[in-house]
Amino acid sequence: MKFHLLRSRLALRTLVALVISALLLPATPAGAVDAAAIEARLSQSAKYLSSDELEGRGVGTQGLDLAADYIAKQFAEAGLKVDSYDGSPFQKFHMTTGSSLGATNELTFVGPAPLAGHDPRRLVAKLGEGFNPLASSGSGKFDLPLVFVGYGITGKDENYDDYAGIDVKGKAVIILRHEPQQNNPHSVFEGTKTSRHAPFNRKISNAYEHGAAGVIFCNDEFDIQKTLTNLRTRWQAAVDQIAEENAKFKAIEKPTAEQWTSHEQQIQKLADDLRKFTEQGKAAQDPILGFDGAGTDSEGRDFPVLFCQRELIDQIVRAALNVPLSQLEAEIDKGPTPHSQVLEGWRAIGETSVKRQEVEVKNVVGVLPGEGPLADETIVIGAHYDHLGFGGNGSAAPGVHEIHNGADDNGSGSTVLMEVARQLAAGKKLPRRIVFIAFTGEERGLIGSARYVRNPLFPLDKTVAMLNLDMVGRLQDDKLIVHGTGTATEFDALVDQFAKQDAFQVTKKPSGFGPSDHSSFYGAKVPVLFFFTGTHKDYHRPSDDFEKLNIVGMRRVGQMVAEIATVLADAGERPHFLEAKGAAPELDSGGDRPYFGSIPDFAQDAPGYALSGVSKGSPAERGGLKAGDAIIQFGDSKIGNLEDFDSALRKFKAGDKVPIVVKRGAESVKLEVTLDPPR
Repeated sequence: MKFHLLRSRLALRTLVALVISALLLPATPAGAVDAAAIEARLSQSAKYLSSDELEGRGVGTQGLDLAADYIAKQFAEAGLKVDSYDGSPFQKFHMTTGSSLGATNELTFVGPAPLAGHDPRRLVAKLGEGFNPLASSGSGKFDLPLVFVGYGITGKDENYDDYAGIDVKGKAVIILRHEPQQNNPHSVFEGTKTSRHAPFNRKISNAYEHGAAGVIFCNDEFDIQKTLTNLRTRWQAAVDQIAEENAKFKAIEKPTAEQWTSHEQQIQKLADDLRKFTEQGKAAQDPILGFDGAGTDSEGRDFPVLFCQRELIDQIVRAALNVPLSQLEAEIDKGPTPHSQVLEGWRAIGETSVKRQEVEVKNVVGVLPGEGPLADETIVIGAHYDHLGFGGNGSAAPGVHEIHNGADDNGSGSTVLMEVARQLAAGKKLPRRIVFIAFTGEERGLIGSARYVRNPLFPLDKTVAMLNLDMVGRLQDDKLIVHGTGTATEFDALVDQFAKQDAFQVTKKPSGFGPSDHSSFYGAKVPVLFFFTGTHKDYHRPSDDFEKLNIVGMRRVGQMVAEIATVLADAGERPHFLEAKGAAPELDSGGDRPYFGSIPDFAQDAPGYALSGVSKGSPAERGGLKAGDAIIQFGDSKIGNLEDFDSALRKFKAGDKVPIVVKRGAESVKLEVTLDPPR
């Protein structure tokens, strides 16, 4: 009780100082405002950043580099110091943008000799015909014993586990696509719908968790027959239509030249359909999944992931178990009951080569030095400038290959960031340093801000606050959302003061975690405020265009951010950091998963599930996990990345005590966490 009372008194004194400082300031940091001039600058910058020329500012596009150069130029013209990184404003690093097959990809199955004294049996799979490495595969040579593990599913709720009673450590597992009883509406695997156990990434994670050293997928019989039945039905319909068209034509006693031509064209079209259905039927008998067919996530794992011709797997199963693969599937379906078995004497030998494409990206950093005894303390003001390029992963318009201009997300925040820099640089000298950062890689998981936090230009323990601008271009009815008001004792009242002064209807959110770059700083215990005008139907769609921006609203938001930054820079005491209360959008909240309370760090590329933070009062915090930890084992499951952690977490329920191993620096630390109910 005394501690809280002392903290409250300190907070009150600091708040009084902040308010007095604010009252002594001019209306804006730069003095009188020329609203029209500011709006003209905002309009010009936002229009350029969201133009087609910048290709949606996607990672790997020339447009992203053009945006970085533009922002750097604006920082320099505003009077910021732009030579912090070898004479440039660019904090450079690399990001993976894709993958492709390398030079050597080989697969041979080697088994026991059919007769004594004979050579071992060898089944050579031809690349592109007998097998394909998947993009989720690692690279390297392998020589692994084979184990058949059915559908590769561990379903606690379904009381089904293909890995029960079988050791797959250091072995390659053969896994069927999809799941048991696909035609049974009463199946425990969500009836005839696809359950959460069916996706490739879930099966790969489950194999990795059980210690497998490689994964080989093949088609399941039910899916093949379903596809063939559909194609045969369409083929027969085309045959019937040809007969019908011929009968109609024969009924014409004296067809005209036009009728002959029309009939010939119709028959030719139907014949083309027949040929197409015939070719599709041949391909559907045992299709080989393409390189990109199962996604591209291989982070944290480096073992082979292959898709193999079912015919080859069937030969191995027949030789090792004396039953066809289809019979094993039928036996599994009856229960469903797992029928996993070691394929004695059989090995997968080969090599995979998967090349990762990397591009250089950069945060853009401009510095406004402070003056006086507090000049070594820093306030960061940031906004991400990347977006989705031509769509793809993250787009709310899947399958649409169009420029996603991202005028609001986050051309608006980047534009306002540059204007705040101009206003603060044009005003009086501030006691604390202001660092302006345009982050890259936010759309791919806060990559740029996480990189800065790991390698800050100025020490984080002397970074007193971070103000973040993301999607501030659609102000309506004066409604502004401000996250992070609970991350410092002073912030709640400070936001109230300027909301009233600047005539905003503010919705305050106390949490410092969230789906934008402030989250990286809050995980490092820096107080944060995140300014946001709300989502809309154009979010992550090609329709997020310049014409829909509220430029006047952007000017007003920028004015409020500049005012708050000035007060924080002038205050005698730095804000007092708080672990904020309130819901945080963690990976592991919601749905059927027990609550753990972890915040992922997407910028880490080492094996394990890396954390940028843990939620206040969560099981993770109670168990001793910290920002910077990487979970490498959860219960009995090995953890290579976030997907593995999500899969492992689903195997437990609220109240379970789970032993965990985390990598903390160079050490492996054992912890125990008691899980909470889902949130």
